[in-house]
Parts: sequence; C-alpha cells; structure tokens
Amino acid sequence: MIYNIARTELQMLFYSPVAWLLLVVFTVQSALVFTGSFEGFVAAKEMGYGLDALTYSLFSSPWGGLFPGMQGYLYFYIPLLTMGVVSRELSSGSIKLLYSSPITNFQIIIGKYFAMMIYGAIMIGVLVLLGLCGLCTVENFDWPLVLTGILGLYLLLCAYAAIGVFMSSLTSYQIVAAIGTLIVLMLLDMVGGWGQEIDFVRDITYWLAMGGRSNTFISGMICSEDVLYFIVVICLFLALTIIRLNAVRQKIRFSVTLGRNLVVIVIACLIGYFSSMPTMKAYYDATATKMNTLTPNSQEIVARLDGDLTITSYINILDPQGAWFAAGYFLKPDEERFEQYLRFKPDMKLKYVYYYDTCANPRLDERYPGKTLREKMVEVCKIYDLDTNKFMRPEEIRAKIDLSGEGNTFVRQIVRENGEKAWLRIYNDMERFPSEREISAAFKRMIMKLPVVGFLTGHGERNYNHDKDRDYSSFANDKKFRYALMNQGFDVEYVTLDKPVRDDINIMVIAESREPLTEAENAVLQQYVDRGGNLFILGEPKRRETMNPLFAKFGFELMEGQLVKQDSNLQADVIVSRPTPEADSIAYDFGTMYRREQVIASQGVTGLRQIEDKGYKVTELFKSDTVGSWNELETTDFVDDTIRLNPAIGEVEQSYPTMVALSREINGKEQRIILSGDADCISNGELMGGRRGINASNFSIITGGFFWLSDNEVPIDVRRPPMPDRDIYIGGTGAGIMKWSLVLVLPVLLVGCGILIWVRRKGR
Repeated sequence: MIYNIARTELQMLFYSPVAWLLLVVFTVQSALVFTGSFEGFVAAKEMGYGLDALTYSLFSSPWGGLFPGMQGYLYFYIPLLTMGVVSRELSSGSIKLLYSSPITNFQIIIGKYFAMMIYGAIMIGVLVLLGLCGLCTVENFDWPLVLTGILGLYLLLCAYAAIGVFMSSLTSYQIVAAIGTLIVLMLLDMVGGWGQEIDFVRDITYWLAMGGRSNTFISGMICSEDVLYFIVVICLFLALTIIRLNAVRQKIRFSVTLGRNLVVIVIACLIGYFSSMPTMKAYYDATATKMNTLTPNSQEIVARLDGDLTITSYINILDPQGAWFAAGYFLKPDEERFEQYLRFKPDMKLKYVYYYDTCANPRLDERYPGKTLREKMVEVCKIYDLDTNKFMRPEEIRAKIDLSGEGNTFVRQIVRENGEKAWLRIYNDMERFPSEREISAAFKRMIMKLPVVGFLTGHGERNYNHDKDRDYSSFANDKKFRYALMNQGFDVEYVTLDKPVRDDINIMVIAESREPLTEAENAVLQQYVDRGGNLFILGEPKRRETMNPLFAKFGFELMEGQLVKQDSNLQADVIVSRPTPEADSIAYDFGTMYRREQVIASQGVTGLRQIEDKGYKVTELFKSDTVGSWNELETTDFVDDTIRLNPAIGEVEQSYPTMVALSREINGKEQRIILSGDADCISNGELMGGRRGINASNFSIITGGFFWLSDNEVPIDVRRPPMPDRDIYIGGTGAGIMKWSLVLVLPVLLVGCGILIWVRRKGR
C-alpha cells in the first residue's frame, strides 16, 4: 500500500510542470556553480599557476564549492515541492476517500514521504552527474569526499521534505503550507542561538539547529551525531504529521494530541542530547589525506595523555574582547575547536571561569574614567545583556589562580589528573585561536621534557626581555605571538659561560655578541660543543671581529663588508634571502618556503664563507640574489650615498649564502648548528613588520630552524600527505563544451522529457 501511494504521488508530481521546473532550475544552478569554479581552475592552469586540492575546491570549499552553494539553494526548493503533498488532499476533499478506505495514516504519510525521497534522489542525481564530470577530468579525483558531501545534502533534503510534509498537513492552502515550511526552516536555523546562557537548554537548542548541519559531510567527514540528527528530525516531523492526521480522523481531544506531540518532541530532544556527548560519537573521515582528523603525531600525543584532562578557560569581562568570550553563544562554537581532540579523548572536559580584574583596556578606561572595576564590569554587562552575578570578584579569582603573568587576558589552562599544567593562549593575528600545532605542543609539554633554549648573555647579546625592534622578545617569549618559542613547546632562559652549561639546555642561541669571550668562557663553550650541544649563532656586519672567532670554531667566517642589492623599491642594504632546494632536507617549513617562493627579508646582512673543513656536513639554507647583489666594501651610508659595484677592490656580484646548517655525529647523536650572517632576521622589527611587495616569511626560521635544532620534537609536525588531485585533463575548449552541455543541453533534455510525458498523458 505504501508503494502504491508513493507511485501515485510520483505520477502526480511528474504530471505537474512544477516538479519539472524545479528540476530544471536546480540543474542550471548546480551546473553554473560547478562550471564557474571549473573554468577558473582551467584558466589558472593555462596561465601557469599550480593547482592543488581540486576535488575539495570544486565541491567542498566554502569559497565557490558546489556543495556549500547548493546547500543554500535547497532551502527554497522543498517548500514548493511539498506544499501540496497533504494540503491538496484536504482542499479537494479526497482525504475523505482515503479515510474511508482500509489505509492507515501511517501508510499515507510514509508513502507520500517516500515519493518526496525519490524525487530528492533524482535532484541529487544531478550532483552525482557533476561528480562524474569531475571524475573524468580531474587527476586522482577524491570520489569518497564527493560521495560524503552528496550524502549530507541528501539527508538535509530529506529533513526539509519531512518538515514540508508536516506543514502541508496543517492547512488546506498550499501557499500557506509553503510559507509555513519556510518559517519552520528559518526557526530551525535560528534556534541554535536560543537559551545559550542555560547549560542544558544550550545543548538542546544548539543540537536542534539545522543551519550548517551538512557542513561536516561536505568537508568529507561522517559523524554519528549528524546522521542521528537527520534521522531524528525526519522521524519527529513524520510522527507529528501522523499524530495530526489521527487527531482529525479520530476526533481526538486537543489535550491528548498535545500530550502526544510533547512526548515525541521530548524523546527527540533526549536522543539529541545524549547523541551529542563526545563519548557517544563515532567518526569516519572519507578524505584521501584524512584532512578532518588529527595528524599521526598529535594522535600519538593524545594517546599518551592518560587520566582526566581539564581545559579551563579564564574569561575577564574587562578584557577588550571579554564580552564576546563571556557570551553564551561563544561556548558551543568554542567546544568545536577541540572536536578533533575530543574524538580521541572523549573524557576531556572543558570548563569556563568568568571574573573581572585589572586588564590593559585603554578604550574602556577612556569611556568610564574614575569608575571602580566593579562599576566598569556592571556597565559592560548592561551593554551586552550579561548577568553580573556570574563574574567572580578580583579577590576571588586571585585566591583561585594567579593570572597576572598572563595580563588577566583570555587564557586557557590545561590540567592533568596528576597535577601537571600548561597554558594555551590566543594570539594577535588573523586566526586568533591556537591551531593543532599549538594545542599539541601544549599537550606534549605534559608528557615529556621538551627542549630548553638557552640565550647567551653577558657580552651585549640580543635581549629577549625588551621590546626594542632589534631585540628578541617576540621571537622568544611573546605570549601573543603564535610562533614564539614558548608557544611552540620550548622553554627559554638566559645562560652564562662562567660555569658549565646545564645538561637540560639542548639549544644555545648566541646573537650578535658585542664583546669577545674570555679564555675561560671559550673553554666552557667548547665543552658544550664537545658534548654535542646544538647551537644557533647569529652575526652582524658590524660585529665581524667579535663574532668571527665563534664562527671559526665551525670552519666559517663573516665576509668583509655587507651585502647590498640594487633595487629601486628598497634601501640598498635590505637583503632578500631565498631558500635553497637543499633546505627542504633540513626542515619541511623551509621546503614550503621554497615551493611558495617565500623569502627572508632583513636589513644589514653579511655573507658566510667557509674557511676550513671541521668535519661537519654543510647545507646552505638561504642565499642572496645572484643579479644585482654583491659584498659592498666602500659605502656605509645607504640612505644618502649611492652604491656602486667596484670589482677592483674585491666586490663580486654573485649569490652569497646568508644562513647555513651544519651537522655531525658525536657521542651517539647528531649535533646540529645553524650559522646566520644576520641577527635582525628574527628580531621584533622584522617579525612584526613587513615590506610592500616582498613575500617574506621570517617566522619560518623559528618553526623550521628550531624544529631541526630540537631533533624534530617541536614545533609539532602537523604535515599531511600532499593532495593527489593537482591537475585537470581538459583545457579551455573542453571546459566550454562541458559548461554548455550541462547548462543548456541537459536542461533541454529534461524539458523534453517533461513535454513527452505531458503529451502521452494528454493522449491517454
């Protein structure tokens, strides 16, 4: 009986021009979105640009991908499709014939809904056809990613259809049913922001929200929570529809009908609440490179975090962004930032502590001069409609934890069951929140002793406790700089050579010594070198006499003069150093720089020259440009004077190495040393500044160089295999043929099918 009802409903659909019109419009929109992106990549290939992750870019990318684009359009198709499913029977009176026959309301509704599912499958078939076009034209096409996205859109379409069937059962007017369906879909999109200040309500309403629910599927991940969500929503609205028809057919009292509806809704909410718990979730990453899953290194770190683990976020309402962090709608999206970690450690707990205390917020001070901390807190809460009672007083939070070292700004503290602790911060950049690399580095601190970087002091070296442009505070311990050593898993401290270097100092940084080492200090340094300690030595053109004895220990020296380059856009002593192909063997970040044509830019650089073989394997990391660059021996004023190449005095136009890596086997381990002809490249000024027209990536010296110096321990290696789909088989002509075939020929064929069916029906 269900089959007969579904078949009859489908016949009525395809005898109607509305169904064909919707199918044709859907096909044209899908084809335009797909071919628009496809032609862009074909044009990029013909212009010589490299292609990468084509399957994701064509189908799943939020910026022009097919699936995200069509996900928004589905919102408008279903109300027009389902508005007459039941309301047509009510308005024509044919519902009475159904009631008088031996057919149950369950059979009626399920049969009609199956018809909607079949029609939806035909619509999704258009997306499958576009996927086949990608399969035939893209190298190493990631078909599982596309199929997962199609599954998500089909489930979304089925959920929309169930809602449409329910709304159609409430009225005999089809237009009212369509408008009602749009309103319900709008409410389900908005419900995620309701009741976010109440824990239990927040979990329910956020789970009920339909907006973006297919995004996980579109990105190539199948999560049990999302699958159950669509199943529960479909069953919920079909059950409500059956209850509605039973009430009309059997003339059941309103109170009884209301009770049944409430029971069904409560059951659906409870299933949603429990299925959203981390311990109840199951995952499958369908992508070729497992792009939705933690990298193997991070998985290994999480696996070693035995026992309870709690991440507590401390939120100061007087922080410049404190009101946003303190709002209820911040919590659920914030939990999703740790979704990949919760997958492998579902017992991890996230807590939030709210307080008010002194904080650097000049704008707030200007707005409320002379007010106490509490008065400022009250004013901010009034503006953002926050409850003042949930914020702890300064004395309360200070008794609980000392956050003064973090400036009383937003910060997270990770605490293990055994009492080990680590900080997790936000950063002053576009991304703001920590990525997998920073989170895993914080976790790794808790399971092993990470490298300690010792900065030599006592001879006028660069300081990491000052904020001057030439100093190293950003590079070493700036808590708001993502790539600072302390945020990538290192500990930093000063060391002196008046006593042997501690065994736990794994890396020593010697940056632009202004005074020579004494004989005793040289002996201590040599002892550190002989035990196999790693070093990062950075020189400067003006410190050649002081630094060359250090470089000579490893067979190198700083060349005479300093490097210059004739460039109308830059001052002559601003040098661009490019990574060598061999640098990739030292650190993958250097290889990334090479492939992306990124450089290191700095002012005041001298070349490095090998003067003796000390038994180290030498790898040149960065070199200056070959054309227009030489070692300037005469000019020292690069602002007012003009540089001129003078070969007669030894100035040679060529490429010079500016940074090299040395390695050797000693005491059963590989000793690693980096020598640099410039100390400014990782200074505050170069890391925080920039030069127009230069694709500089100076921070990669930190992530790449110290990754190698730490024996590849930190920063955490979060690389994934390269995307295999990096080429398109057809050119501009083929793309044009495919576009018009999909945008014009295919819709014309669908129109022809519709006309043929209509003519045959008229003939009968």
